[in-house]
Amino acid sequence: MEPVTTLPRSRPLTYEDLATMPDDGHRYELIDGVLIVSPAPLTRHQRAVGNLHLLLRADTPAEYEVFLAPTDVVLARDTVLQPDLVVARRADLTERNLPAAPVLAVEVASPSTMLIDLNLKKARLEAAGCAHYWVVDPAGATIRVWDLADEVYVPGGAAAGEESLGVARPWPMTIVPAELLR
Repeated sequence: MEPVTTLPRSRPLTYEDLATMPDDGHRYELIDGVLIVSPAPLTRHQRAVGNLHLLLRADTPAEYEVFLAPTDVVLARDTVLQPDLVVARRADLTERNLPAAPVLAVEVASPSTMLIDLNLKKARLEAAGCAHYWVVDPAGATIRVWDLADEVYVPGGAAAGEESLGVARPWPMTIVPAELLR
């Protein structure tokens, strides 16, 4: 496919349009047909993602798999997200993407993505039935957790700095935000 030089006019973008985006170090996502472009992350962001990935991988039950971005989570033809971390049921995966709601989506926020992570992405994942959504803020050394209950996200806990946050789902673990940044 030819790389995109202009975007289609007068219609929402689709998953097929994403395939034409350049491989330029940016993250390209769609929310209801609107293109969201994020720059390459800062090192503290990557450190938090990497450490949380290791924590999640340590006790992952056999029926799940943990992925780092970029992994396409295709919620609809016009909504394709790439959470920083995704926990998926192995049975839901294809060779190319996750065409279903993940069990857990994690975003490590930055100043440029915080509002998108806490509003647009959270709402789309909630509507799609993603059971758990976490947002880590490296600048404040915090983590916030939401769990789906009766199709709505409810707070599942939060921690800052050296505080410990115990979660029971998707499997039991303890998270200390400051340790994610070391």
